[in-house]
Amino acid sequence: MNPGSLLGPWLVVAGVVLIVVGVLLWWGVPGWLGRLPGDLRIEGESTRIYLPITTMILLSAVLTIVVHLLRRFF
Repeated sequence: MNPGSLLGPWLVVAGVVLIVVGVLLWWGVPGWLGRLPGDLRIEGESTRIYLPITTMILLSAVLTIVVHLLRRFF
């Protein structure tokens, strides 16, 4: 079996998931996401720096669990 024939559907699913997550974030559905304790905001007169450290750790943990479950069951 061609490895590309298995990869194609997974890429389509990943693309659809990314689009759905992107639209939800654009609409501001999870309002708490990005405003967690530990997310740094530094604002000056002409500069604005945003470091979502806690949000990235949370997303990394969730994605790690999802990938682990997908590998285990599929």
